[in-house]
Amino acid sequence: MFNLSFATALLLASAALAIPTSDERRELRIARRREQRGSQPPIVVDAPDAIVASSNETAHVSYSSNWSGAVLVANTATYKSVTGTFTVPTPSKGTTSSSTQAASAWVGIDGDTCSTAILQTGIDFYVEGSGVSFDAWYEFYPDYAYDFSGVTVSAGDSITLTATVSSATAGTVVITNNSKGWTKSKSLTSSARLCQYNAEWIVEDFSVNSGLIPFADFGTVTFTGASATTNSGSSVGPGGSEIIEIQQSSKVLTSTDVSGSTVSVTYIG
Repeated sequence: MFNLSFATALLLASAALAIPTSDERRELRIARRREQRGSQPPIVVDAPDAIVASSNETAHVSYSSNWSGAVLVANTATYKSVTGTFTVPTPSKGTTSSSTQAASAWVGIDGDTCSTAILQTGIDFYVEGSGVSFDAWYEFYPDYAYDFSGVTVSAGDSITLTATVSSATAGTVVITNNSKGWTKSKSLTSSARLCQYNAEWIVEDFSVNSGLIPFADFGTVTFTGASATTNSGSSVGPGGSEIIEIQQSSKVLTSTDVSGSTVSVTYIG
C-alpha cells in the first residue's frame, strides 16, 4: 500500500509539473499571437447573386470566408473614426472538432474596398479544450496584431472600441472595458496608406500562420452605439452598410442585422 501510494504521488506530481498553469498558457498564447495572428481583408467566396436586404437597413449582401458584419462604403476619403460597444460573449465550439477555436469582434477603418491597410482594435474569443479566454488587441494591417498588456477581459464585460485616423499613415485606437473600469489607447503608424473608404463593425475568423483559425460559435455579438465620424465632422450610423456574411465549405455561418445604431452578428453554423 505504501509503495502504491508513493508511486501514485509521484505520478500526480509529475502530471502537475507537466500541466502548464493558466498564466503559462496565456503567455504561450500571447507569444504565438504576436508572431502569427493577424486580420485580413475579406476573402470573397462564391455565393448567390448579391441581393437587396429587406429585413434591415442595408443595401447589399456579400460573402467571405473570414468577415461578417457591416461595412460603410464610400468612393472617396470619407471616414475619420468608427466606434461601437458590445458585450463579450461566452464562445463555444463551432462546427469543427479542433481543440482550439476562436473568433474576434472589432471596429476598424478600411479593409473592404480599400485593402491596402486596416486600422482596427477588438477582442479575441478563444475556446481551448474546455476553457475560454479573451485577448484585447490592436492592429494596423498589414502588420500583425498585438495585445494590450496588463488588462483582463471576461465574458459579460461591456467593451467600447474606437479607431480614429489622424493621417493616411497614422491613427489611434482606444479600447475601454466599461465593466472593469480600464481604458487603453495606442497611437500607430504604418508605411501602408489608409484610403478612409470604409468604416466597419466586424466579427472575424482571423488568420494564424497564414490560415484561418477554426471558427468558434460566438453566439451573438451586438454592437450598440455604432457610429462613424466623417472628415467633415458629421456622425453617421451603420444604416446603408454593406452586409458581409461568413461562408465556409458552402455553408453560411453568420447572420447580420442592422437597425438604427445597432449591428448584430449571430453565429448560425
